[in-house]
Amino acid sequence: MARNTRYVHGTAPREQRRLTLLNQIMNEPCLREMHLQRGDHVVDFGAGLGQLSRGMARLVGRRGRVVGIEFSAEQIAEARRQAAEAGESKLVDLREGDVGDPPLGSGEWGQFDVAHARFILEHVADPLRVVKQMLRAVKPGGRILLADDDHDVLRLWPEPRGISEVWRAYMRTYDRLGNDPYIGRRLVQMLHQAGAIPVRNTWIFFGACSGQPAFPALVENLARVLEGACDTIVDAGMTERESFDDAMRELRAWGKRPDAAIWFSICWAEGVKAKATRRRS
Repeated sequence: MARNTRYVHGTAPREQRRLTLLNQIMNEPCLREMHLQRGDHVVDFGAGLGQLSRGMARLVGRRGRVVGIEFSAEQIAEARRQAAEAGESKLVDLREGDVGDPPLGSGEWGQFDVAHARFILEHVADPLRVVKQMLRAVKPGGRILLADDDHDVLRLWPEPRGISEVWRAYMRTYDRLGNDPYIGRRLVQMLHQAGAIPVRNTWIFFGACSGQPAFPALVENLARVLEGACDTIVDAGMTERESFDDAMRELRAWGKRPDAAIWFSICWAEGVKAKATRRRS
């Protein structure tokens, strides 16, 4: 995270449990898209609870290295607790710091093979600054990987009553905090603006229907996301608490329907740092 930026979900234990569940659902498809190689040196901007960072470390192996940067001391403490519980305390070099001014040593800049950020640009006031720092962190030919939300692509069907209104109110909380709920559609543009060469974009599907094992967890994640933002939504006058509570009851009841489906995808973009060209004499 970056200074002077508010993370709408907070860092309370309830939110940490939600993030842990989300990582269990999302990490495998994200790791597949990274195409990491043994021996890669990776810097993870916005490491959160560190589950994805540890997944990267397992892929790059002992010859590789993963540095995870996270602004929240609470998140780092929980990340270290989970790593210790898994017997993986030494897999990731976790550092407390601002992704807009990352805590890298003078000898580390321009030395990483990969810089990665997931679900962080949507929560910072100056996302382009973060992408520029990622570009600065990698070596010539190094890769910059961005994964983030465009909240406008969410679809639930058959649509639970009242949920569209609550979701629109939730997106408006981003604007009020100076953040962008549609940042995903801008990822390729930001790579270009930062000076990287965009080379690939795709979607990571983040949905399921009622017959799939992941569906209950996705419904629970969505409910917890909205419930975590309830006070912000209600205090801003974007909906009444009674209407919000009604929509949440509708959502949880909808999650038990045999014909229910969530359609959502995360935007993914990859760029590379241009290699230096030799000057002609």
